[in-house]
Amino acid sequence: MHRFIDGEDRMQQTLLPNSLEDYVSEENPVRVIEVFIDELDLAALGFAGMTPAATRRPAYHPSTLLKIYLYGYLNRLQSSRRLERETQRKVELMWLTGRLSPDFKTIADFRKDKWGSHPGDVPSVHRSLSPAGPVRPDGCCH
Repeated sequence: MHRFIDGEDRMQQTLLPNSLEDYVSEENPVRVIEVFIDELDLAALGFAGMTPAATRRPAYHPSTLLKIYLYGYLNRLQSSRRLERETQRKVELMWLTGRLSPDFKTIADFRKDKWGSHPGDVPSVHRSLSPAGPVRPDGCCH
């Protein structure tokens, strides 16, 4: 009998759920981000890179970077370095991006190239989510 509660051995193999889906609840705000971004016509909104160039390494899809950016906005994460770390740590962000983890430079370039000239666009996106009911201004579900 031990006097303290012991943690599990880190080398012990466990049978965790194989799917990230099992870790993200139905009420999680990332599900709203997923549906919202997937319903947008990004080409009509002027997002470059919707058709990949054949001459270089494939880029991240603009919807993936937009999901990360909107997640950061709703969770008050402004730093591209912090967003890069969060894509590696937060299970909900892994679910949202399909376990993709763009580096901070890619996130920063996306922000600069797409949103630098339109700083008011993200708040308008956030306002468009709020009347639908699933997201409050602090990013939590109703």
